[in-house]
Amino acid sequence: STCLDAQSKVTWEVQRYDGWYNNLAYHSRGAVGSPLVRLLPARYSDGVLQPLQEPQLPNPRKISDVTARGHSGLPSAHNQTVLSVFFGYHVMFEMLDSRPPGCPPEFMYIPVPEGDPVFDPHRAGRVLLPFQRGPWDKHSSQSPNNPRTQVNLVTAWLDGSSIYGPSSSWSDALRSFSGGLLSSGEQLDMPKRSGSTSLMWSAADPSTGQHEPEGLYELGNAWGNENVFTMAEGIVWFRYHNYIASQLSEKHSSWSDEDLFQNARKTVVATFQNIAFYEWLPGFLGEKTMPPYQGYQKFVDPGISPEFQAAAIRFATTMAPPGVYMRNRTCHFQKVVNIDGSTSSAIRMCNSFWNRQNPNLKSGQDIDHLIMGMASQIAEREDNMVVEDLRDYMYGPLRFSRSDLVALTVQRGRDFGLPSYNQVREGLGLAPVGRWGDINPQDLSDLYDGDISKLELFPGGLLESVDGPGQVFSSIILDQLNRIRNGDRDPCPQPSQVTTSELHPCTNATKLNYFDDGSKAGFGISVICLFLFPVGQYLTLTNQNPQAKACEWQGPKKPLFPVSLLIDDRRKLQVFDQSGPALRSLSLGSQTHLDVLLSSNNYRRALLMKVPKEYDLVLYFEDEGQRGEFVRYLRSEVTDGGQELAVRDMTEKELLREAVTRDQRAQIVENFIRSAFAKVLEIENCDARDMSGASYRKTREALETELTRTEFADALGLKPDSLFVDAMFTLADKDGNGYLSFQEFLDVIVIFMKGSPEEKSKLMFSMHDIDGDGFLSKEDFSRLLRSFIEISSSLLSKSQAEEAIKDMLKAAGFNDKEQITWEDFHFLLRDHEKELTFAQLNIKGDKGWRRSGHTTTREKVSSLGLGNFQPDAADVTTRDHIQPHAAHVTTRDHIQPHAVDERYNRSPIQQKIQQFKRFVENYRRHIVCFTIVYGITAGVALERCYYYGLQAYSTGMPETSVVGILASRGSAAAISFLYPYMLLTVCRNLITLGRETFLNQYIPFDAAIDFHRFMAMSALLLTVVHSLGHVVNVYVFSVSDLSILACLFPKVLVNNGSEMPMKWSWWFFQTVPGLTGILLLFIFAFMYVFATHYFRRISFRGFWLTHYLYVVVYILVIIHGSFALLQEPRFYIYLIPPGLLFLLDKLISLNRKKVEIPVVNATLLPSEVTHLEFKRPQGFVYRSGQWVRVACLALGTDEYHPFTLTSAPHEETLSLHIRAVGPWTSHLREAYAPNNLEQLRTYPKLYLDGPFGEGHQDWTDFEVAVLVGGGIGVTPFASILKDLVFKSSVKFKIQCKKVYFIWVTRTQRQFEWVSDIIREVEEQDSLDLVSVHIYITQLAEKFDLRTTMLYVCERHFQKEWNRSLFTGLRSVTHFGRPPFLSFFSSLQEVHPEVGKIGVFSCGPPGLTKNVEKACQQMNKRDQTHFIHHYENF
Repeated sequence: STCLDAQSKVTWEVQRYDGWYNNLAYHSRGAVGSPLVRLLPARYSDGVLQPLQEPQLPNPRKISDVTARGHSGLPSAHNQTVLSVFFGYHVMFEMLDSRPPGCPPEFMYIPVPEGDPVFDPHRAGRVLLPFQRGPWDKHSSQSPNNPRTQVNLVTAWLDGSSIYGPSSSWSDALRSFSGGLLSSGEQLDMPKRSGSTSLMWSAADPSTGQHEPEGLYELGNAWGNENVFTMAEGIVWFRYHNYIASQLSEKHSSWSDEDLFQNARKTVVATFQNIAFYEWLPGFLGEKTMPPYQGYQKFVDPGISPEFQAAAIRFATTMAPPGVYMRNRTCHFQKVVNIDGSTSSAIRMCNSFWNRQNPNLKSGQDIDHLIMGMASQIAEREDNMVVEDLRDYMYGPLRFSRSDLVALTVQRGRDFGLPSYNQVREGLGLAPVGRWGDINPQDLSDLYDGDISKLELFPGGLLESVDGPGQVFSSIILDQLNRIRNGDRDPCPQPSQVTTSELHPCTNATKLNYFDDGSKAGFGISVICLFLFPVGQYLTLTNQNPQAKACEWQGPKKPLFPVSLLIDDRRKLQVFDQSGPALRSLSLGSQTHLDVLLSSNNYRRALLMKVPKEYDLVLYFEDEGQRGEFVRYLRSEVTDGGQELAVRDMTEKELLREAVTRDQRAQIVENFIRSAFAKVLEIENCDARDMSGASYRKTREALETELTRTEFADALGLKPDSLFVDAMFTLADKDGNGYLSFQEFLDVIVIFMKGSPEEKSKLMFSMHDIDGDGFLSKEDFSRLLRSFIEISSSLLSKSQAEEAIKDMLKAAGFNDKEQITWEDFHFLLRDHEKELTFAQLNIKGDKGWRRSGHTTTREKVSSLGLGNFQPDAADVTTRDHIQPHAAHVTTRDHIQPHAVDERYNRSPIQQKIQQFKRFVENYRRHIVCFTIVYGITAGVALERCYYYGLQAYSTGMPETSVVGILASRGSAAAISFLYPYMLLTVCRNLITLGRETFLNQYIPFDAAIDFHRFMAMSALLLTVVHSLGHVVNVYVFSVSDLSILACLFPKVLVNNGSEMPMKWSWWFFQTVPGLTGILLLFIFAFMYVFATHYFRRISFRGFWLTHYLYVVVYILVIIHGSFALLQEPRFYIYLIPPGLLFLLDKLISLNRKKVEIPVVNATLLPSEVTHLEFKRPQGFVYRSGQWVRVACLALGTDEYHPFTLTSAPHEETLSLHIRAVGPWTSHLREAYAPNNLEQLRTYPKLYLDGPFGEGHQDWTDFEVAVLVGGGIGVTPFASILKDLVFKSSVKFKIQCKKVYFIWVTRTQRQFEWVSDIIREVEEQDSLDLVSVHIYITQLAEKFDLRTTMLYVCERHFQKEWNRSLFTGLRSVTHFGRPPFLSFFSSLQEVHPEVGKIGVFSCGPPGLTKNVEKACQQMNKRDQTHFIHHYENF
């Protein structure tokens, strides 16, 4: 009461909670986080940080067994109570805390000796006691002069930090801010319990496994709930504070809450210090006492020494009892309830760790009973024995719930680098121990190999201690508390001594797997679903067919093909595909009986219909019901025609084995044709390729095969209903059964393969001499010519064909004849006897073997210079073949392409070297840019891998998830570079501007889109690697202790001792990186799937719209990294430079996009081509070969499509030729259709963006340029040809002197507008700058029988009228595909002075690949260099 009366309001300096500024000389001394103060130099194996361990020192568990094992129940020699023991623990918590794991996580697991009766009773030999190294000063561990130094996480002062917390925020969390009190819980005399989050250490209860913070009391000491006895000590001081505050409040009602709290705190701290220094310490040390207080000494360092923390103060563990009594005020000792409901005389120590809900301590009165029991109970003897509750059943982590406190203390000493026992003695001025027997009868010599100098401080100090701490421990303890004091300014008898035999047994150690079976299943399914989503999405979108009634099985390892089935009025079974066209037509009426096989297993869905002389029909229905309905429908149709339907059942496997598939039928037909040709050409079986290996069954099968009209037409490459097929099939089918037998087929081809010109012309004549009288009427002769001209399909219009026939009859003098004999017909072919001589029947099945092993007549012709690619003797102009010069007949014009100068013949190795040199020369810019971009990508990735693998030791990565972290961080760095800089490849305006500068010499701007694809696919691959790395990471994080995760992610997770890591689902779905990462995976899936060729073709708008998600991608990536789980965000650093350039490019486009361009003219051309002519915007400057992006206002203003300009730069208007091949181009054609224009009364306007540059505009950089256009790919060359002719006509000086234009098209009528442009070029090309060659690929080669007459007609028409029968142009029309290699060889001979020839191709990939191959072959020669630029559509 005297103290209370003397106090007043706060007039003194209030001591900080964190201990800072308590020492006036060195303000941080003794503060929270200050390093420990070593009494002696550290002892590490490397002198810096690596601890001494086995085999240099004994196993800690063995040391524990030898030094501390013994019986409990011996009373304290100094009559110390249990309350004094746990007050000592409270004092220890007040001064020091270095137990939480340090960062990065470092492990020093303690191996348990095999067969240990407590920890390894089953002799597994693999048991480890978990141990993590403690926190350390990051400025230490640098060198032997600066070894690792641990830190103290609380203040070293006796300043009440165990009551009020080590920080002001902690203290505020404990206060009620009313009356100066600490917050109470449900009962006023009890502190409040923790909620879901708390400052309290929340280790797991080893008896129950509870690890949540709920249920723990909130105290100033984080470890206050370690056991119920330290908890009771904390509650005592909580009550004492509130008692003092209440007393002050009664006496000083005007004081504020802060005044009351600080005055009460000052009184409590003073009381605590007085008890610790002058009551507890003398009792603990026995006869040893502290020296008299000499006053404050500011130069004294109060820092905790590692010798004190990790050894000396741990002597108190020998005094802890196995159990503690509870009694009331009347000295009645009560029974306690155990965890299984039984009762005992005392609370068992080993079962009281981290209790959340102890049944014996439900109220404040129960705490009173426990305190009184502790005050009445004598502690254990002060010796080297430690009770089994601490030695065998100390709490451990959830992975292994029990541990050994003595072994942990030994290991902690090694972690701290404590000096040896004798080194400490010498340091304290004590004589070193020379013999093992001098310190204790316990013999440790075997464990330390008889070397007493290795004896460690803690076991040595224990062994020398008898009836109290020995000399070493006493000296260290006195030194520590004396420095703290001098550096700081500012009775009921127990029933019996408790023994373990009368207590409830300790619960055994348990193990916990953080990643249980349920987690494994959920984790695995989630990961699989995430990675299979793109595949499933692609398959789902590409296989939608809800209308299909059945699916046709076409053979093993082939997907089922959806079909619809219909039996028409002619009793033909029609098989349709999902888009409508009929795939097959099976005549049911032509068969006497029909065999149907049904599957009897696998849901009974399969059906096989045997089709004689054709391949079978195998169908899969949705279910057995649909199959049965089809069979009933089929039976009714068959029986109505008087036929028989035979149905059999068999297993599905047998059914499929029974089926003859299309491929098998094709093989049979091929064997049929091979056998026939082998017979005709008298090739022995051993030479007919695989005929020698054919079994007897296959040979007989081939000979018994009969060809259908369709198979015969397919072998000729013609339509089944063509006049030629009809005439020839009718002639060959002698028995009239509708099929060709082997002999019938043989009789026909023997004439074509070995017959003379007369025999061949007789056969053609006989094909149309129906009555066999040797005469043909004019109508029959016209029909003969028409049958051959009809082969050209849409090549000639009906009027053109009739004109050609009429002209040939007139030229042959047949106008006056009513009947034509074979002699007349043969006379008509007199000028083309060579073609007829070498004309053969070009059958698909005979190509393969005729190229191997035998030189056929055809090949002999080619070898003599009379093949397809040679000039023809009968031709008078050089335009007949693909010679470079077309205007004048010169010697050079007739140089044969195959006659290559011998000096250019090189060995294969030299050719490869030359090819490589030309490749480097062609693609040097590509190689440099590719190397730079991917070098940077690899560099940033490797830098992150190096950092996290070797340099980032302080992050803890090497100790946790090496593979996952390296994969995720390395790929993340690469992705962070690739995704932003990918934007530069689509900056069309900047690329176009760059092409006109010197940068074009160093950067391949034309390859921007290809590079975009490369970078996108690389980024996708790295994204998958990044995701897989995080899958590994999440798994590792889900099985790692919270202490490890708190080191890795200090901004997100706090280590409160609860150990349990976050679930995998939390990482995936409840964190910003996880959620944004999953969203990014879904977005990437959509973007990449819709960017595939398949989806771009069927829905360009879908591709374009999903690619607009790039904005969302960049936003999500920024958010993804902003959480900074592992490192500070870096993505924005990579994004800013290319992002600004991309934004500039977009602004340029937006500046002109929204200008409405009026359409001057719109024409719908054949072959689904739409010609648009529109006004040229003011200031619109472009070069021939460039392209633009247009949007049609009638179809929406946000969908732009790229098209090449077909107008020339000198023209006043712009024009496009757009083929309708997709939804948008089809809708565009409809928008300009006449019926739609009638309603609109005007042409829909356009938005224009461009022009943009590409490789074709560089044609002016070469003296000789070759332009190769395929199909609609001819559009850039239309502009170039018109531009070339115009510039030459106005005497504009250009480098290009000669242009060869090769137009490859299926039919010339497919793009008739190109013919108009070529015709215009031919009329204006007075200087013969352009040489045009047109190749019609629909027709076979000219020496094929099918086209011989067509070839004759063409040459006759050109001879008479100097223009092509098919195109109306002076340019020669060729049949088949262009021989690029021969043509390029001719160019080398025609232009020997030209060093470089530019080759520009545009068309389908197959065409450009063939051109590229030819260029590569030519570049193997050390002659003209062919530089190829190409674009695919």
